[in-house]
Amino acid sequence: MELVQLVDEQDNNLGVMEKMQAHREAKLHRAISVFIFNSKGELLLQRRAKDKYHSSELWTNTCCTHPRPEEPILEAALRRLFEEMGMHSTLEHQFSFVYKAALDNEMTEYEYDHVFFGITDNEPLINPKEVSEWAYRSLEEIEMLLKQSPELFTEWFKLIFDRVKDLRK
Repeated sequence: MELVQLVDEQDNNLGVMEKMQAHREAKLHRAISVFIFNSKGELLLQRRAKDKYHSSELWTNTCCTHPRPEEPILEAALRRLFEEMGMHSTLEHQFSFVYKAALDNEMTEYEYDHVFFGITDNEPLINPKEVSEWAYRSLEEIEMLLKQSPELFTEWFKLIFDRVKDLRK
Protein backbone atom coordinates (compact mmCIF):
# COMPACT_ATOMS: atom_id res chain seq x y z
CA MET A 1 0.00 0.00 0.00
CA GLU A 2 1.42 3.34 -1.08
CA LEU A 3 0.67 6.38 1.09
CA VAL A 4 0.63 10.06 0.13
CA GLN A 5 1.05 13.11 2.35
CA LEU A 6 -2.19 15.06 2.71
CA VAL A 7 -1.66 18.83 2.92
CA ASP A 8 -3.60 22.08 3.04
CA GLU A 9 -3.32 24.96 0.55
CA GLN A 10 -0.18 26.21 2.37
CA ASP A 11 1.51 22.78 2.16
CA ASN A 12 1.07 22.02 5.87
CA ASN A 13 0.92 18.31 6.70
CA LEU A 14 -2.54 16.98 7.53
CA GLY A 15 -1.73 13.27 7.69
CA VAL A 16 -1.47 10.43 5.21
CA MET A 17 -3.87 8.47 3.00
CA GLU A 18 -3.61 5.54 0.65
CA LYS A 19 -2.67 6.90 -2.80
CA MET A 20 -5.56 5.48 -4.81
CA GLN A 21 -8.09 6.62 -2.20
CA ALA A 22 -6.64 10.15 -2.30
CA HIS A 23 -7.06 10.20 -6.08
CA ARG A 24 -10.59 8.77 -5.98
CA GLU A 25 -11.72 11.21 -3.24
CA ALA A 26 -9.83 14.22 -4.69
CA LYS A 27 -7.87 14.93 -1.51
CA LEU A 28 -5.14 17.56 -1.70
CA HIS A 29 -1.76 15.85 -1.39
CA ARG A 30 1.91 16.63 -1.94
CA ALA A 31 3.49 15.83 -5.31
CA ILE A 32 6.71 16.42 -7.22
CA SER A 33 7.38 17.14 -10.90
CA VAL A 34 10.89 16.91 -12.33
CA PHE A 35 11.99 18.60 -15.56
CA ILE A 36 15.37 17.55 -16.95
CA PHE A 37 16.98 19.67 -19.67
CA ASN A 38 20.06 18.91 -21.76
CA SER A 39 22.81 21.43 -22.53
CA LYS A 40 20.91 22.48 -25.70
CA GLY A 41 17.94 23.51 -23.56
CA GLU A 42 15.76 20.62 -24.72
CA LEU A 43 13.34 19.06 -22.24
CA LEU A 44 13.36 15.35 -21.58
CA LEU A 45 9.79 14.11 -22.05
CA GLN A 46 8.49 10.67 -21.18
CA ARG A 47 5.50 8.76 -22.44
CA ARG A 48 3.78 7.05 -19.55
CA ALA A 49 3.58 3.26 -19.68
CA LYS A 50 0.44 1.54 -20.93
CA ASP A 51 -0.35 0.00 -17.53
CA LYS A 52 -0.21 3.20 -15.44
CA TYR A 53 -3.29 3.63 -13.26
CA HIS A 54 -4.17 6.93 -14.94
CA SER A 55 -2.98 9.02 -17.89
CA SER A 56 -1.43 5.96 -19.51
CA GLU A 57 0.38 6.43 -22.81
CA LEU A 58 0.36 10.22 -22.51
CA TRP A 59 3.45 12.42 -22.85
CA THR A 60 4.57 14.40 -19.82
CA ASN A 61 7.55 15.89 -18.01
CA THR A 62 10.61 13.81 -17.15
CA CYS A 63 9.07 12.24 -14.04
CA CYS A 64 6.60 12.77 -11.21
CA THR A 65 6.02 11.25 -7.80
CA HIS A 66 4.46 11.58 -4.40
CA PRO A 67 6.83 11.84 -1.46
CA ARG A 68 6.50 8.99 0.99
CA PRO A 69 5.44 9.85 4.55
CA GLU A 70 8.26 11.86 6.18
CA GLU A 71 10.33 11.83 2.95
CA PRO A 72 11.82 15.26 2.10
CA ILE A 73 10.70 16.54 -1.30
CA LEU A 74 14.20 16.76 -2.81
CA GLU A 75 14.97 13.18 -1.78
CA ALA A 76 11.69 12.03 -3.34
CA ALA A 77 12.50 13.86 -6.59
CA LEU A 78 15.97 12.30 -6.80
CA ARG A 79 14.61 8.86 -5.93
CA ARG A 80 11.92 8.97 -8.60
CA LEU A 81 14.24 10.34 -11.28
CA PHE A 82 16.37 7.24 -10.80
CA GLU A 83 13.42 4.81 -10.45
CA GLU A 84 11.67 5.95 -13.64
CA MET A 85 14.48 7.22 -15.85
CA GLY A 86 17.63 5.56 -14.43
CA MET A 87 19.25 8.99 -14.14
CA HIS A 88 21.05 11.15 -11.63
CA SER A 89 21.11 14.94 -11.77
CA THR A 90 21.47 17.86 -9.42
CA LEU A 91 17.96 19.24 -8.96
CA GLU A 92 16.88 22.74 -7.97
CA HIS A 93 13.43 23.64 -6.67
CA GLN A 94 11.85 26.21 -9.00
CA PHE A 95 8.32 26.80 -7.74
CA SER A 96 5.25 25.15 -6.24
CA PHE A 97 1.60 25.37 -7.21
CA VAL A 98 -1.75 23.76 -6.49
CA TYR A 99 -3.86 22.24 -9.24
CA LYS A 100 -6.91 20.06 -9.59
CA ALA A 101 -7.65 18.03 -12.72
CA ALA A 102 -10.15 15.29 -13.51
CA LEU A 103 -8.46 12.26 -15.05
CA ASP A 104 -9.44 8.96 -16.60
CA ASN A 105 -10.48 5.95 -14.48
CA GLU A 106 -12.57 8.21 -12.18
CA MET A 107 -9.43 9.72 -10.66
CA THR A 108 -8.70 13.32 -9.75
CA GLU A 109 -5.29 14.87 -9.31
CA TYR A 110 -5.52 17.47 -6.55
CA GLU A 111 -1.93 18.22 -5.78
CA TYR A 112 0.40 20.66 -4.13
CA ASP A 113 3.13 20.18 -6.71
CA HIS A 114 6.80 21.03 -6.09
CA VAL A 115 8.63 21.57 -9.38
CA PHE A 116 12.34 20.80 -9.83
CA PHE A 117 14.71 21.44 -12.75
CA GLY A 118 17.94 19.61 -13.56
CA ILE A 119 20.46 19.55 -16.39
CA THR A 120 22.23 16.54 -17.89
CA ASP A 121 23.19 15.26 -21.31
CA ASN A 122 22.87 11.64 -20.20
CA GLU A 123 20.35 9.43 -21.93
CA PRO A 124 17.81 7.75 -19.67
CA LEU A 125 17.68 4.06 -18.94
CA ILE A 126 13.90 3.84 -18.57
CA ASN A 127 11.90 1.56 -16.31
CA PRO A 128 9.42 -0.03 -18.76
CA LYS A 129 6.82 -0.44 -15.97
CA GLU A 130 6.71 3.36 -15.73
CA VAL A 131 7.81 4.71 -19.11
CA SER A 132 7.22 3.48 -22.65
CA GLU A 133 9.22 6.10 -24.60
CA TRP A 134 11.33 9.17 -24.08
CA ALA A 135 12.51 12.10 -26.20
CA TYR A 136 14.42 15.34 -25.79
CA ARG A 137 12.41 18.13 -27.46
CA SER A 138 12.85 21.90 -27.76
CA LEU A 139 10.40 24.04 -25.84
CA GLU A 140 9.21 25.52 -29.13
CA GLU A 141 8.45 22.08 -30.53
CA ILE A 142 6.61 21.08 -27.36
CA GLU A 143 4.58 24.29 -27.46
CA MET A 144 3.57 23.54 -31.05
CA LEU A 145 2.62 19.93 -30.17
CA LEU A 146 0.55 21.11 -27.20
CA LYS A 147 -1.42 23.45 -29.49
CA GLN A 148 -1.88 20.88 -32.25
CA SER A 149 -2.57 17.77 -30.16
CA PRO A 150 -3.20 18.57 -26.47
CA GLU A 151 -4.85 15.16 -26.00
CA LEU A 152 -1.39 13.56 -26.26
CA PHE A 153 -0.24 15.16 -22.97
CA THR A 154 -1.08 14.77 -19.29
CA GLU A 155 -3.35 17.32 -17.69
CA TRP A 156 -0.70 18.54 -15.24
CA PHE A 157 1.85 19.01 -18.01
CA LYS A 158 -0.59 21.20 -19.96
CA LEU A 159 -1.16 23.29 -16.82
CA ILE A 160 2.51 23.72 -15.97
CA PHE A 161 4.26 24.04 -19.32
CA ASP A 162 3.89 27.82 -19.84
CA ARG A 163 5.41 28.57 -16.44
CA VAL A 164 8.31 26.19 -17.08
CA LYS A 165 8.88 27.78 -20.51
CA ASP A 166 8.89 31.28 -18.98
CA LEU A 167 11.47 30.27 -16.37
CA ARG A 168 13.77 28.85 -19.06
CA LYS A 169 13.91 32.08 -21.10
